[in-house]
Amino acid sequence: MRRTRRKPDQWLATCRDVASRRREILILPTDDDRVALIIPPGEVAVLEPLQAGRLRAALRDALLALEEPATREQHQYTVPTLRNSA
Repeated sequence: MRRTRRKPDQWLATCRDVASRRREILILPTDDDRVALIIPPGEVAVLEPLQAGRLRAALRDALLALEEPATREQHQYTVPTLRNSA
C-alpha cells in the first residue's frame, strides 16, 4: 500500500494482487454500524506489513467516523447488510 486515500464517503487502501498489479481495497460503512471490505471480483489482496498497517488505520478511521454523529451523516451511501439468524 503506497498510501491510504480518504474521500468524504469512503476509504481506499492500495495493495497488489498476486500478479503484482496495483489494486485497491474499498472500505465502506454498512447500514448496521459495521464496515465492508470490497476487493475487485476474483482478486486476492497481497499485503506487506506496512500495507497491512495502513489498511488497519483506514478501518479504524472508518469505524471512528461512524461513532461521531457529525461525520456519520456524511456517509449516506452505506452498504446494506442482512444478518443470518441461526
